[in-house]
Amino acid sequence: MRSMLCCCVNSENNRKYAELDAKLARKMVESRRIYPGHRSLKSMDSIIMKFPKLREGLRNIRSVFETYDSDKNGTIDIEELKKCLEELKLSLSEEEVKGLYGWCDVDGSKGIQFNEFIVLLCLIYLLSKPSSESNTESKEMGPKLVESIFDPIVEVFLFLDKDGKGKLNKADVIKTLNNEDYPLERSPSHVTNMRFEEMDWGRKGKVGFREFLFAFMSWVGLDDAEDYMTS
Repeated sequence: MRSMLCCCVNSENNRKYAELDAKLARKMVESRRIYPGHRSLKSMDSIIMKFPKLREGLRNIRSVFETYDSDKNGTIDIEELKKCLEELKLSLSEEEVKGLYGWCDVDGSKGIQFNEFIVLLCLIYLLSKPSSESNTESKEMGPKLVESIFDPIVEVFLFLDKDGKGKLNKADVIKTLNNEDYPLERSPSHVTNMRFEEMDWGRKGKVGFREFLFAFMSWVGLDDAEDYMTS
């Protein structure tokens, strides 16, 4: 009986992940029109140059997280999250926030850790951001702190997503990071293979934005992200 319940729970979780990943893939396809910055990226070196500014922004986000972690247990619960989102002026319906909270609590601890909090904030920011660049509010959506962190990350994903389908495939990622037009900035093959494997949790040869985001945090040097990825 217990095994049947576990199977049902796992099946439900897999369904939710599939729905979220499909929604994000569509968002990435739409985003190509409003994130022209991905065209300026040429190699892994041009991505790495963004890391110092991203680390600074992530430290500021950590301060926000610690402010709303009222019981100082290293996680925030759903009520603490709602207060945090109000402060950051990122709004979704209560049902959507609960859904994302469940999706991002990857280890099932019933609380969002900091690295999960980063992913959750990015998902809320993306899913609440208008897709049309003609929308006059699009450049005002979300506080500048959130925008300055997540927009460059989306641009990196779009740079690696050469076929524009909202998923990264191994051949394109390796080819992109080993761009023959920039021989001095080419990454060794074993490095590009390692980078892709860090993203490809299911070893399916395809990587969605959610998997990419968790891996990218460890590349940037987010505290404890690497330990989280290997746990």
